[in-house]
Parts: sequence; structure tokens; C-alpha cells
Amino acid sequence: MDRSQIIPDDKKFIANTYARFDIVVKEGHGSKIVDSEGKEYIDCATGIGVNIFGVNDTVWKDAVTAQIDKVQHVCNLYYSEPQVELAELLCEKTGAKKVFFGNSGAEANECAIKVARKYSYDKYGSGRHEIITLKNSFHGRTIATLTATGQNEFHKYFGPFLEGFRYAEPNLNGIISEYSEKTCAVMIEVIQGESGVNALDGEFLRKVERFCKERDILLICDEVQCGNGRTGYMYAYEAHGLHPDIVTTAKGLGGGLPIGACMLFDKCERTLSFGDHGTTFGGNPVACAGAVSIVKRIDKDLLLEVQGKGAYLKKNISMIKNVKGVSGMGLMIGIETDRPAREIAEKCLQRGLIVLTAHNKVRLLPPLNITKSEMDEALGILKEVISQ
Repeated sequence: MDRSQIIPDDKKFIANTYARFDIVVKEGHGSKIVDSEGKEYIDCATGIGVNIFGVNDTVWKDAVTAQIDKVQHVCNLYYSEPQVELAELLCEKTGAKKVFFGNSGAEANECAIKVARKYSYDKYGSGRHEIITLKNSFHGRTIATLTATGQNEFHKYFGPFLEGFRYAEPNLNGIISEYSEKTCAVMIEVIQGESGVNALDGEFLRKVERFCKERDILLICDEVQCGNGRTGYMYAYEAHGLHPDIVTTAKGLGGGLPIGACMLFDKCERTLSFGDHGTTFGGNPVACAGAVSIVKRIDKDLLLEVQGKGAYLKKNISMIKNVKGVSGMGLMIGIETDRPAREIAEKCLQRGLIVLTAHNKVRLLPPLNITKSEMDEALGILKEVISQ
């Protein structure tokens, strides 16, 4: 099939839920992607932060194919080595006590919601079930995680929604105003990716943590997009010295295969018991083997490298004419300009650069191992497009 057939057939047979850019991805390597016409692009999107070491990564591919040669699926009624190895790695790197594996960020957040409510029910009985989330947050597309999302535009058409969620302004007074005796948890993204790469203030986050601990409210950190080295920290909450009770992640963890993880810390390590939660595909051995190869490579040297690359990109982007602001941390960057973000993304694509959008901002999520020459090439295209 070529482009002239793929695009019409996509529109004919696939649900029209995505405003796709006009490119058919064929192959690639590292930070470079090649389309069906043979045109090459620098990839600063990584499948929305998924291909964390780029396309066709050899280490990841070897780990995945080695596992496929053994067994492709093991149901969760039995033990499997890759799942245990990945859980142990995550616990060692974060201090978590237990991990539940799902298939996506939304599933990881669903698990976090259930854990928070059960922790409170076990300790305080019924009625203490509300979860405070922040305005402009994004937590997933299922009904529960969509309800948790603090953006009205995502709530159209799909009501009635679940009870038990309240939306606070991203400041301590906002949290206090939504708190009641029914509150069991506060759920935050350290960097709100889908609403414009909004990095939350560290002092605010530490105040929220103290507020929660004083009242035995669980603090949930949604690290689905900003986790796994993306920000120059294993998980973004570490940049502010936070100690959450539950951490969720997905996207870059799998390196390209579906996986989600809900990490449980001291307070709630024993909250889930037999039958409280489950999944058919979660913890799939092939996905876990790939994830092990990812997590093992996220070490101190790489994280420092990501911090340096992020600082380099932000400094150079901020000097481009018509850039009004640059946000984010590490290699999770938002660019605000005086023009529509979609228009800039399309013009970048024409010149061989793949970027994302997030509300009114252009969003960059390049591979963690992107080279300086590739960053300079991307900066040149951004400068050409944005400064026009």
C-alpha cells in the first residue's frame, strides 16, 4: 500500500478520532523518521513521549525479540520473570513497595483511584472517597480518568460522570477550598503536559504534600508523560523533593509497547488484595522485557545529559523571534508564540521536523538520546518557521 491508498482507507475504515498530520510513517532509526515517500524528518514527538530512545532502538528491540522467542503472553494467574524484574527495578529506583501493571496511563490512573478509595475505606469506612484534581489536568480517556481530568472541553458529550471528583485551582487555597471530610486523595501532574506543558511550582507542590500528610490524604503523582527520565529526573516529582503515596506512569516506560504502572508506596502497599483489581494483558512479558531494557539505561549520567539538553534547547528557543515563552523541564518543552500552534506544527512538518501541540503551545518531546547536531537542525527549522 502507498500513501494514495493508506490515507483514504484510513478515513474510510478507522474511527475519525484523530486530527492526523499529512504523513504516513514508514520506518526510522533513532531521532530520524522516514515517510512513505522517502522524506526524512527529525522526530521531536516520539509518539507522544513513547519512543524514549528513538525509533528502532537496538537494545530495546533485542530485549523484545528475545522474549518473543520464549513466550508472548502469560496470564496473571502465573509468575513471569520479566514482570518481576521490572517491578523490582521500579521499586529500587523510586522506593515504592509494590507495583501494579496495566496497559496504559489511563489504566494506571484507574488503579490509583481505586487504591486511594480502598485505602480510605479500609481505614475510615464509607463516605471518604473524593479525589481533588487540578484544573487544566489530564488523566486519561476512560470515564473515571476523564472525570478526574480538570478540563471542561473533555467533558462534552460523555455525561453523566462519576461522582467523587473536585477540581481545584493550582494553588494551596484552591486545594483547601475543595477539601472536605470526604477527601481521600489529591491527584496532580508535576508538569501538565496536555494543557500546555505547565510546570507546577515546587513550593506549591511541597505545601500540598504537607497538607495531605497532616490529614492522612494520599498524594498521587501522575507521571504518565513526564516520567521515565523525560524531565532529567527518573520521575518529575523528585525535582521538588516530594514523597508521594502513589505514582503512575506509562508512555516512555514501554519504549513502544503498551504498558502502564501504578507504584504503591508505604501507606498503601497492602491496600490491594486478591480480587480487588486485575487485568488480562497488564504485565505482558514482552512489554515488560522491553521496559526493563529502558529502565536499566536511565541512570544518573543520562539524567544529567537530559537536563543539559533541555537547558540548551530552552535557551536557544527563547531567543527566536516571536517566541513569547518557553515552559517545561528537561526534554519536555512547551513553546508559546503569537501564532496558532497547529499552523507552526504543519509548517515544521513541511520542512522535516515533527513536533506536537498542546493547547496554544508547540510541544517538544524528543528522544532522550537525541544528538546535538539533531537538536541544532531542529532549532534551525523552528527558527525559520516561528520567526517568519
